[in-house]
Amino acid sequence: MRRSEFEVTDEKEIESFLGECEYGVLSLISGNVPYGVAVNYAYKDGKFYFHGALEGRKAEAIGEGTQCSFTVVKSYAYIPSYFSDTRSACPATQYFASVIAGGTVSRIDDPVQKAFGLTALMEKMQPEGRYEPIDVENPIYTKMMEKTGVYAIVPDFITLKVKAGQNLSQERHDAMMERIKGRNSAIDHETLSLMKHTQTKESR
Repeated sequence: MRRSEFEVTDEKEIESFLGECEYGVLSLISGNVPYGVAVNYAYKDGKFYFHGALEGRKAEAIGEGTQCSFTVVKSYAYIPSYFSDTRSACPATQYFASVIAGGTVSRIDDPVQKAFGLTALMEKMQPEGRYEPIDVENPIYTKMMEKTGVYAIVPDFITLKVKAGQNLSQERHDAMMERIKGRNSAIDHETLSLMKHTQTKESR
């Protein structure tokens, strides 16, 4: 990563970030051209799981297993240029956190592993439960299991980048926080928490 001050290597923080976000963009090659598609996902036991159709462009591009890239992004506050007391547009920026993973994606055919992947998705998307556990022996899931494609990304690497003012001097960092605080929106409050968190890490 070119800007090392933005890199996060703590595995627990990476898992926490991936648990917060709803979807990522799967990038493949389809018909010799780049192809990206957004998918809901769950990250569990070091793999990304998602589901979809057994046929179609995505399924064909995945085939029997292929190299892929997977990107997850969460936007935080937009920082207008005038927050830097200048008439230039150059300081305008967006605070964000993003994961980029690269590895191999393939369809899961083993019924038990399919149930595991679908369970991981349900645990993330519907943590309150209120559904029968997904089990290959349960007849209410027989047809669904047959018709649903479940896929897994086995990553070779995962990197987390967080941009939240770590490159600012202490004085500029404090001033930026005051200006963000003055806008008082929900995303600003999230951004302030992120800025405090990254600042605490930098000072350790």
